[in-house]
Amino acid sequence: MFFKTKKVVIYTDGACKGNPGDGGWGAVLLYKGKEKEIFGGQRDTTNNQMELRAAIEALSQLKYKCQVELYTDSSYVKNGIESWLDNWIKNNWKTSAKKPVKNQALWQSLHVLCQKHEVQWRWVKGHSNHPLNDRADALANKGVEMLKNGKVNAGE
Repeated sequence: MFFKTKKVVIYTDGACKGNPGDGGWGAVLLYKGKEKEIFGGQRDTTNNQMELRAAIEALSQLKYKCQVELYTDSSYVKNGIESWLDNWIKNNWKTSAKKPVKNQALWQSLHVLCQKHEVQWRWVKGHSNHPLNDRADALANKGVEMLKNGKVNAGE
């Protein structure tokens, strides 16, 4: 039986108050006119870690193989996944300077999820009044606020 691959659009963002500090991640997932918002927070983290976490958490929501158009305002995430990852893997998780890749466990998680889906990575300029990117940013900041209120679990 033939199953049509589902097409999903995702906007992700991460936030951090201090770097390292309290951080949050957020994502907006769009499928067939429906929207889902997810967010969460983490203590003692970095902005780059939260940007990665946003993409990981969003892709983890997908139950079946999907064609994904994933928007991020993080050049770190987009360049990492599109330009650096293959060499990191080939070099046993070392950079071109022979140093360990930062955030290796997060990159490995993201890589595994990307193998399950057809992901097209798109960069969008942050804080440029793009409605869906602004929503992902607001969700990431909601994740940070959640920590201030003493909650530690992700919110939906």
